[in-house]
Amino acid sequence: MSRAPRPRLPGPRALAVVPPYAWLVLVLLVPFLLVVKISFADLQFGVPPYTPLAQFEDEAIKLTLHLRGYAMLFSDSLYLATYANSLKMAAVTTLCCMLIGYPIAYYIARSSPATRNLLLLGVILPFWTSLLLRVYAWVGILRNDGLLNNALMALGLIDAPLEIYRTDLAVYIGMVYAYLPFFILPLYATLVKLDPRLLEAAYDLGARPWQAFFRVTLPLSRPGVIAGAMLVFIPCVGEFVIPEMLGGANTLMMGRVMWNEFFANTDWPMAASITVVMVLLLLVPLALLQQVQARQVDRRREGWQ
Repeated sequence: MSRAPRPRLPGPRALAVVPPYAWLVLVLLVPFLLVVKISFADLQFGVPPYTPLAQFEDEAIKLTLHLRGYAMLFSDSLYLATYANSLKMAAVTTLCCMLIGYPIAYYIARSSPATRNLLLLGVILPFWTSLLLRVYAWVGILRNDGLLNNALMALGLIDAPLEIYRTDLAVYIGMVYAYLPFFILPLYATLVKLDPRLLEAAYDLGARPWQAFFRVTLPLSRPGVIAGAMLVFIPCVGEFVIPEMLGGANTLMMGRVMWNEFFANTDWPMAASITVVMVLLLLVPLALLQQVQARQVDRRREGWQ
């Protein structure tokens, strides 16, 4: 008589993922669900400054969902322009970080171990200082009577100060400076693992340096490029500190709009609606990244087989 198979208990590996998932649910999913709840509420004067979704009246629970915030998002041209401008500035910042960061990461990966450690220290060193202080330093550099204009005028290169401070250009400079290490580090981790014998084989087969780069190095470094680009693009969309300190009144960014709705206008449902739509917009590149990584894993498995 055969015995029924005993249920398999979760192993150590399965139990090991419970704490991280619990932490993610606690600090990410639960706060986001609270924001989603507030986005369907209506504005009221009081504490909290929004109406409850469910009310018990006449021995019945009445659920009321208000769509005022979402309706304004898709009908008011100001919010649409803010979303478009945030995505544009984040995309331009990501592109600039790619153009600047790839040569830096490649040079660090191809340096000797001693030099490599010093260069990595130079990349990580800005993290030892608060972002607020570093952005405030750029205020002193970019303003009309700042260090940059004084140096250019002293050299005789310009006659009048350049209008950089409180413009979109200043925001681009600040965001590229702040997020460039986030692109360099994951790309460096990918480039340093590349086998140099692949380049030697390409040279032996007659490939020129630029051909070896575009056919060997760049395709193999694609995971690092995608990871670095996502680490730059996603936080840039909701950036608040840099546009607030370096941008002008016409610099429309989602972080500034959310801050104004939450604290200046005290319109929490409207601010929550802006936040929910922004998160949904950011889920698109994350889904694309996951799809690309899944395809790469499948290709590697097929190659092993």
